[in-house]
Amino acid sequence: MSHDPPADADGNPADARAVMVAELERNGELRPGPVRDALLALPREVLMPQAYVRRSAPGEDPPRWDLLDWSAPQDRRELLGLLYGGASVLVQHDGEPLLGRVRGTRSGASMTSMSTVVGLTASLLQELDLRAGQRVLDVGTGAGVTAAVACRICGDQEVVTLDRDRHLTDAAAVRLARLGFRPDVVCGSGDEGCSARAPFDRIFVSYTVQRVPTALVEQLAPGGRLLAHVTSASPSWPALAVVERTADGQVTAELRAVEFAHRAGHGMQRIWLDAEFRQRIAGERGTWTQRSMLAPPADTDRGLWLAADHLLGGLVRDFGAEHLRVGSPGCGSWLRVEPVGRSRWDVTVHGPRDIWNELQDLTVRWRAAGGPGSYRLLFEPDGRQRAVSACGRLSWHIPGPRPLDEGASP
Repeated sequence: MSHDPPADADGNPADARAVMVAELERNGELRPGPVRDALLALPREVLMPQAYVRRSAPGEDPPRWDLLDWSAPQDRRELLGLLYGGASVLVQHDGEPLLGRVRGTRSGASMTSMSTVVGLTASLLQELDLRAGQRVLDVGTGAGVTAAVACRICGDQEVVTLDRDRHLTDAAAVRLARLGFRPDVVCGSGDEGCSARAPFDRIFVSYTVQRVPTALVEQLAPGGRLLAHVTSASPSWPALAVVERTADGQVTAELRAVEFAHRAGHGMQRIWLDAEFRQRIAGERGTWTQRSMLAPPADTDRGLWLAADHLLGGLVRDFGAEHLRVGSPGCGSWLRVEPVGRSRWDVTVHGPRDIWNELQDLTVRWRAAGGPGSYRLLFEPDGRQRAVSACGRLSWHIPGPRPLDEGASP
């Protein structure tokens, strides 16, 4: 597969950056301000002078990737397309060191680090509201893009970037220095933060967690803000936790249903619909089928789906299907909904769980609570975290890390 540079970039990194930023602005993901200026000035080829492109076909085993290198003239055009095309960039294979790698083919294993989709990074950094002189903790260094933006806006002496993978922090320290930035680069646990440099005015977690790490909340300064994506073991319906500490030290937080989120953090358990399960949902007859006048929940009812993720549990959406398909890998239950004419749907359910009735019952509760798209996030004295609608009629506790349901695929 060929990855051409963005249209009109003409193989020039500065032109490619301008095209990328203009596209983000057209999509509504970026607006005028310091984040835009930082992205426009940031040479991503310095932070990611090497990146992987997949060469194997879908389903091919073992998978194959080529490591492209900016120092190799024959790689530059394709690498420019990867770096400035807006998609996630694959930067580490099988936990390898990033410094001193030789370009060429890798096979087997998996990608263990990648940069975030640029549009998501831009929107979150704008939400963070970075300003000059703020103390920033960047949790999950990765390729160093967030750290570089924070250094440019806030000043590099105010920035701490932290990652559990020493190979990533070693590379980031070298590459950020090439840009003239020398933040404090720390190898350690993201859940523990960096108490030695606390408190922080801004904390940004660049991977998805099951609950907001308590240590990070404690390291938030008065007037500070923390952003972290939160989800259950299912990747289908994430939320963005926006945590703030008031000037008098009180913590307030919101759990906002969103469409996209960061990649799950290290060791976070996940459940998936494998290809065989998706085929069964698509083609099997199921336990029963009924004609219904009740519409399935809309994709845009994200606050409902977020509640379903936690209150119903163990469900995964097949977003590749044209119409609603949901499975429960732990017990083999599934739901298929297909429109048949105007205001009619064929609902097919299989397995011990009646997912359709579960969703309809929850829809009633969600509407009675006002159909919220976000929830208050409460940090309780016993250490538990709870999401609750504004009226208090819909709520759930957010558990800590837990093992996979029996029979679920990692």
